[in-house]
This record gives sequence, C-alpha cells and structure tokens, in this order.
Amino acid sequence: MMDAEKNVGRNPHPDFKKVEASRPDFDNTRKLAFTKTKNPDWKPGDGANDGGESIAKNHREIDPYAEGRPALFNYKLLISAIIPRPVGFVSTRSKDGSSTNLSPFSYFTVINHDPPLFIIGFAGGFDRAKDSLRNLSETGECCINIISEHFIEAANATSVNAPYGISEWALTGLHPAPCKFVKPSRVKEAIFSVEGKLVETKEFESRATPGKKTGVLAIVEGVRFWAREDAINKEGNLIDPAILRPMSRLGGISYGRVVEGLELPRPDYEQMMASNEAQKLAKAKVEGQ
Repeated sequence: MMDAEKNVGRNPHPDFKKVEASRPDFDNTRKLAFTKTKNPDWKPGDGANDGGESIAKNHREIDPYAEGRPALFNYKLLISAIIPRPVGFVSTRSKDGSSTNLSPFSYFTVINHDPPLFIIGFAGGFDRAKDSLRNLSETGECCINIISEHFIEAANATSVNAPYGISEWALTGLHPAPCKFVKPSRVKEAIFSVEGKLVETKEFESRATPGKKTGVLAIVEGVRFWAREDAINKEGNLIDPAILRPMSRLGGISYGRVVEGLELPRPDYEQMMASNEAQKLAKAKVEGQ
C-alpha cells in the first residue's frame, strides 16, 4: 500500500522516542497572537520582503516522470512542499452498520460554500480501497471533523494500519456523538464538524505505471455544521481560531500549530490607484503574464 510506513518512510528517525525526548516540552502557554507583517510599509511594486535574496537563488527542474524516478518521490516531495495542509478527520460507517472507521486525511480542503463542498483524496484505487473510501462509496455518508491541539495524539493514532472491520474509535479514547442527517458519528471533542453526503468520486490512473489505479477523489457536500458554542460568534458565521487551535499537516510525520497570525486586508483598486507610484505601474495585461 502506498501509505504503508515501511514503504513510504515518512518517519526519518530510527528511534523517534529518543529524538522526541530531547525536544522541549509542549508549550501550553502559547496563545494565538497577531503580529504586524514583515513589512507593514509595503507598497505596490515593492515585491518580496527579503531584500532580493530569493531571486538570487537558482532553481532545480524536476521531471515527475523522469526515468528511474519512483512515483513515491513525488508523494514525498509534494507533502513536504504543499504546506500547511488542513486535516480532514473523517468518520464513516459500513453499509451494514457493523463497523465504523475514523481516519485523518491531509488531501482535504473546502472548495465551495453554496453548496458547501469539500474534497477528500484517497491513495490507491477502488480495487484496494481503504476502510474510509469503501464505507463512503457504499453508504454515501461521512462526518468531517477538524483536528485541534487538545486531541492531536488521539487523532494521529487513527492512522494506524488496522485491518478492515477494526474500529479506530476504541483505540483513541475519543467520544462519538450523534449526527442529524448521516449515520457516522461526529467526534465530540472536535470544535467544528461537518455532516457530509457524497456527491461523486473520480478515480485516477498512474502516469508511471499505466493501468494502475493510484488515487480517488471524493467530493462531499456538507449538509449540517456542528460548532462548539464557545468557539462560534452570535451570528453563527465565524469560528475563533484562538479556540479552534487547529493542527495542520506538514511533510513526513510533522504537524504544525497555529500560534501566530497576521492580518492583511484585500486591496481596493481605486484606493491603490490613488498613489502616483501605483498609477505608473498599472499596465495592460501581457500574454502569458
């Protein structure tokens, strides 16, 4: 299986617990704080804020299908470069209701709001579908939960390669809570959850090994939201990130915390053009730019 730890080699440490023991303790006092941007005086045309350092560096061209390059290299490259990624903590239930599944997916994001649509990417095809994909495709239902700091260890435990029919719920100590329109449970500890109905799936074929199915994309519509009362505003349209404390996925076995943020209003063109310098920079679009 593509995501089998022995084949992928996400863990770079021969003795992880020894490496972990050498690191500082988790700092529970760190709260979400907002800072200025690196260059609060940035104006149109200023470009990057690194003094030109980035453009002085050369780039290496990488052919994803180069001879002798394993497809696995693309996986490891992409999950280390496309970061941070939100994690979809997906709960599903088998068609006969005899088993449940709970798994984290970092090939996940929201893609639309009306209707609320989400995508989940599964490694491998339908011929070797994981529990979550099998359950979702057979029942058309799931519940997506957002992972927060206070249950990251339990959430990560669900990535264990348990055989089909073995529920990860009991291994985590997390508590299932009932949904309204779908049978899979939501995670009671989660601050935000989405009941989901499957819209459609699309299977992908390998470029390196034609005929081999290497991935499935599932589009899921959110039909009901659940938000913890202390985290959402009165209007029901804003979650407080300082309470959500979401965990993001980085490369390998790494996760990221959100402890610092900054705010940048979206520019208004008319206000931008009030500057003579900006007016001089405003030019018609050039083909390919």
